[in-house]
Amino acid sequence: MRMLVDGDGESGSMAKKILVLGSFVADSAFRAARLPGWGETLMGSAFALGPGGKGSNQAVAAARAGATVQMLSRLGDDAFGRLARDTWEANGIDDSLVENCETATGSAVILIDEATGENAIVVVPGACFTLRPKDVEAAAAAIQSAGVLLTQLELPLDTVHCGLRLAREAGVRTILNPAPAQSLSDEILGLVDFLIPNETEAALLTGMPVESVTQADAAAKELIRRGAICVIVTMGAKGALVCVQGEAAELVGAFQAGTVLDTTGAGDGFCGGFAAALSEGRSVIEAARFGCATAGISVTRAGTAPSMPWRDEILALMG
Repeated sequence: MRMLVDGDGESGSMAKKILVLGSFVADSAFRAARLPGWGETLMGSAFALGPGGKGSNQAVAAARAGATVQMLSRLGDDAFGRLARDTWEANGIDDSLVENCETATGSAVILIDEATGENAIVVVPGACFTLRPKDVEAAAAAIQSAGVLLTQLELPLDTVHCGLRLAREAGVRTILNPAPAQSLSDEILGLVDFLIPNETEAALLTGMPVESVTQADAAAKELIRRGAICVIVTMGAKGALVCVQGEAAELVGAFQAGTVLDTTGAGDGFCGGFAAALSEGRSVIEAARFGCATAGISVTRAGTAPSMPWRDEILALMG
């Protein structure tokens, strides 16, 4: 299959760029002993404001992992928008396709359990939701020149659909992280080379329980039946289950890099690391290992984009 490419993976110098079609929002993270109930005020223990949004987080993860990354999104002309551009500049991400608009840059509130690092998130996407299919069409040349298109669902669904279609028509590998979870048509799934849901998202997409490796395998096979070529179900501490069309599933184990502090960016770390490894010629299994190592480091640090590790850290953990 065309995605199962062998390569030594030691240098991204010959790799084609990753184009990330996705969101930026500012993350407001609150740590507390538990989640409050409706109508309840709860004292927290810490607060942080930083760069976030699944698209931007994954772009940062891929760039720090050694990839050449270009971002396609929208920002407001405001302080959060400037935070986005500062973040991308600091990580070597090309933002020449990102225009400002009159809508404010979005934000997310992240509630973190200080004991377990687990989280609950509410996202208001703001400016990035003004990115429409016509804007993606205008960036067709940039998409066609990429090696990988990486996208998520913090954009309008027709915008994501347009990006996937343009990439597929150009022979560009497509990765979709279906988060936040929502129903997807078989038409969209049929444009996806690599679908990367977590257990909750896989369950929502299929209507099947996904609480074990066996159940994840069954859900992945259903998503492949509906059109995706490869489904990778990220399963937290269990690792990631890789299911390729026509092949037996393989569980890639998680990497333990230290005490878990904050799981918020784990999925984004996996997706960015996976895309970076794929863009430089690693096989799907090696790319999944690279993604697991990226995620394994990210959960030991606070925040989303700031928690993403650098290439040398990932390679050291992989051994």
